[in-house]
Amino acid sequence: MLFVTLVACSNRPCHGRVYIDINAPYLRKIPTAIPIFKGMSAGQSHAKLGRMLSGLLAETVEFTGFFKILDRESFLENPQRAGFMQHTINFKNWTDVGAELLIKGGFQCKGDVLEVELRLFDTFSGRLIVGRRYTGRLKDHRRIIYRFCDEVILRLTGHRGIFSTQIAFLSTTTGTKEIYIAGFDGYNPRRFTNTGTITLFPAWSSDGKWLAYTDYRHGKPELFVRHIKEKRGTVVSLEGSSITPAWVPGRFALAASLSYEGNPAIYLLTGNGKITKKLTRHWGIDVAPTWSPDGREFAFVSNRSGSPQIFIKNIEDGNIRRLTYEGNYNTSPQWSPRGNHVAYVGWKNSHLDIYLIGIHANSPIQLTRDAGNNESPTWSPDGTLIAFSSTREGPSRVYVMNANGTDQRRLLLLEGEQTNPSWSPRLTSD
Repeated sequence: MLFVTLVACSNRPCHGRVYIDINAPYLRKIPTAIPIFKGMSAGQSHAKLGRMLSGLLAETVEFTGFFKILDRESFLENPQRAGFMQHTINFKNWTDVGAELLIKGGFQCKGDVLEVELRLFDTFSGRLIVGRRYTGRLKDHRRIIYRFCDEVILRLTGHRGIFSTQIAFLSTTTGTKEIYIAGFDGYNPRRFTNTGTITLFPAWSSDGKWLAYTDYRHGKPELFVRHIKEKRGTVVSLEGSSITPAWVPGRFALAASLSYEGNPAIYLLTGNGKITKKLTRHWGIDVAPTWSPDGREFAFVSNRSGSPQIFIKNIEDGNIRRLTYEGNYNTSPQWSPRGNHVAYVGWKNSHLDIYLIGIHANSPIQLTRDAGNNESPTWSPDGTLIAFSSTREGPSRVYVMNANGTDQRRLLLLEGEQTNPSWSPRLTSD
């Protein structure tokens, strides 16, 4: 069990100031100082734990792309001797080294019980932005850091962070394509399926409790819906193929491409696998649906224009319009959580790359280039990051980048190849 206590700080927004505008096309990273956490018990020596906790916090906030973490070698104070309370901090020491934000931490560990106090300051005003005290088991240290980082992002942006999210992906570590799940930052990857054959297209339900995916265990592509924690689920076994599931926002229902009636078309199913409606009707091939955040439209891939292109269908009036026109091969659309863009994969100059296009068909923006083949974009739930797979280092790996294409970096490294990432919604845990 994790206990959280408010530390001498108002819960009101920061006097109307928006430190980070996540809707800005280009963000200036805020210089931030995070000194090594201070042991708070007299005579206590946990230097290694203090370095580990402060390092984890620095890595976690830096992952967002919002912060420039300053080198501790430049700091003008000894963190073990310096003050921890607001009135004891010489903020000029921090503005002199370029820090605009300061995160200080203190901790004590008694047996298996860890208590951590964390405070975020504005160095120019000398004001405490947010402070929290956490008490939990030593093994809960990562949850503690993530919880505080969520508070930091909420205070600085007005939006919740991504630190409770996970990423599902495919890996050939065992010799066959199985689904794995890791933390948002690639931490603790573990296998979710054990089919010994092929699994494809993992997709999270909007409540984060279910994964839908395609499974070949019975020798053909069938649709599986499986609870993340409990050993229960549904198999949709039909003639032909059942692929590319996509959950309807806020509902226990999903769209998928099924070919049991002939050419692959998009159908609507309940989470229990019952087909309720045929959503597309055309002689062409329709696959890869992705829903708008309000569930009123979905984008999909169709070859009805002669080559794979992305189209959008309005559920209410049934109108279908073409979204992509540049290039002869555009696939794998993913609607942004903010609703204004679709990320997709396009073939150009003999490479697959990830592009971004406005839902009203502005000119697409190329996000990856000159770095192998890049596929399967998937959005973080706040719309600030995109995970994808890339062959830029040889075997396919999962990478992450800012939504504008900057700061591209590998997320994790396992044996075999990693492909087809799928970012979860925010998950809740006790």
